Amino acid sequence: MTLDMVRCLAVFFGLCVWTGVMAAPDDDPSAIVSDEHAFVVAADGSLSEDDTTVLRANTSAGVDEIAQRYVWYDKSVSEVEIVEAYSVDASGARHDVTPEQIRDIQEPRSAGAPTFQDAKLRAVIFPAVGIGSTVHLRFRKSQAAAVIPGQFNYYVDPGQRPVLQQRLVFDLPADKPLYADARGYVAEPPVTENGRTRYAYAYRRERIARIEGGSVGYAQYGDRLMVSTFPDYARFAQSYRDAAVDPSASNPAVRALAESLTQNDADDRAKAKTLYDWVRRNIRYVAMFIGQSPAVPHRVTDVLANRYGDCKDHVALYGALLDAVSIRNEPALIGLGAVYTLPSVPGYGSGAINHVITWLPDLNLYADSTASSVEFGFLPLADMDRPTLLVGTGALSRTPATQALARTARLQIEVAPQGEASFAYWVEDAGWSAEIERMSLRAANTQRRDQIAADRLRFTNLRGAGALTTSDVDATGGPFATTLRGTLDDIVWPTGTTALPALSSLSGGIATTTRGWLAERARTQPYLCIGGTFDEVSQITLPKAMRVTEVPDDVDLTSGFFRYRSRYVFDPSTNVIQISRTLDARFGRQVCTPGDFQAALPVLRKIERDTQAQIIVRATGG
Repeated sequence: MTLDMVRCLAVFFGLCVWTGVMAAPDDDPSAIVSDEHAFVVAADGSLSEDDTTVLRANTSAGVDEIAQRYVWYDKSVSEVEIVEAYSVDASGARHDVTPEQIRDIQEPRSAGAPTFQDAKLRAVIFPAVGIGSTVHLRFRKSQAAAVIPGQFNYYVDPGQRPVLQQRLVFDLPADKPLYADARGYVAEPPVTENGRTRYAYAYRRERIARIEGGSVGYAQYGDRLMVSTFPDYARFAQSYRDAAVDPSASNPAVRALAESLTQNDADDRAKAKTLYDWVRRNIRYVAMFIGQSPAVPHRVTDVLANRYGDCKDHVALYGALLDAVSIRNEPALIGLGAVYTLPSVPGYGSGAINHVITWLPDLNLYADSTASSVEFGFLPLADMDRPTLLVGTGALSRTPATQALARTARLQIEVAPQGEASFAYWVEDAGWSAEIERMSLRAANTQRRDQIAADRLRFTNLRGAGALTTSDVDATGGPFATTLRGTLDDIVWPTGTTALPALSSLSGGIATTTRGWLAERARTQPYLCIGGTFDEVSQITLPKAMRVTEVPDDVDLTSGFFRYRSRYVFDPSTNVIQISRTLDARFGRQVCTPGDFQAALPVLRKIERDTQAQIIVRATGG
């Protein structure tokens, strides 16, 4: 799936036609030469959209980016007409798109879900596209039913390619004012005539900055435009609340299911967990963005019968089950992904509200049953530390900034005289990561488990083989343990000197986490900083014919974010080395600043150096 396709899926984004000749950077794979969107909105929120775009391929990668374009639409409420589509090759020859090169395909995320199969992509396949070619597309899209009756909103950001000329025009009834939050987009003075007002925004950006490793995403800090006819978030919440009213939610079958599932639960938290586990395991998630189509959940009884639904449907069914056992709850609209702050005006979009989860006020927690690999009481990282709009009250709130993560590892390596070794490795995950690990192993067959075992050795730069066993994969909560036992090849040379890695765990531990934090030498963008506690101990037993000549020094480090300690103990009488490392990383939030990174860098480098320490071993006969 191309970047353009993703943008179409997320925000109904159609790029649009060349209005002049301008120089464009030629070191990016492709560029938007010109782009114009014109929206005409009726009083009831229905609209027509006229989009014209020209894109140019600068490299072979750019050819792949622009040679096929997609227009997202919901065929139950929308119609799409391709007005004009052609490419112009580097020599100036025009190549028209034929009817056979325009086709409708099923929106991939709705596959196998009949109630979502109105979601379509109109694919336009351009002929004769090469380096230096431009593709020209003009289409009209009409939408007979508004996402929210009587209202309009639209979100756009420029994505990751140069934009030489872009203009967005919104034509609305004069008595329906348009509110905007623009960053990088320049507003033109609105023009009112004949009972309508035209709002226009221009944009240009010739260069784009590389997205740094671990960055929270461009939508958080980059240019974007959000326009909406809603004056505030409280009224936006009311629009969702009114649309979600569903008499079938109190159906006797719903009540009977909730009561039968929770009959042995002692309190409301246990009941809420039981119902959450049932929904996440039995209702398949169809990952459609909220706001692409009318923002109305399907009937609860239909969701229950079909056993699938999008985020709105998950919240509606889980809420109905909770209501049946008298547990208060309400939908919470949220920006999934890189949206840690919402625009000042409300609306749906990839960088605005695009998801909904459940708030349980009496339990003081959020739940997202679409995340089948997340234990009750925790949230997926994509939901953490983000603003929410509580639908019942219309109040803005926020998901928790942090949640518990603990990882305990124990590693034993016994080296044989010829340098090979046997090993046993035990890891227990607790907190938000435990259920992710448990579900991964629950779904793994024997071949997949063998691959996981091999990968854990390979990612630690070890060669060998192992067999993986686990604690109960059918549990729905609590810590999860894995055990890996096997053999290692040539961990120590039987002659001469070996620099033996001072391992305290295999991949996934302190060393891996530290390398992730150090993915960039310097940072200019906000980045993810996920904390947790790590406790690792290893024991390496060497044969009598090998002598340890050097052991790393102990380390103690403390900073504003980290508490790190390592200990190296060698017992010459048994030829056993014990290595212990602990790390407590506390950021207090999920997004850190470039300044935070700079402050943490000296300590992080010292931790990384220690995790890469080596033990010098010499064969006594060498």
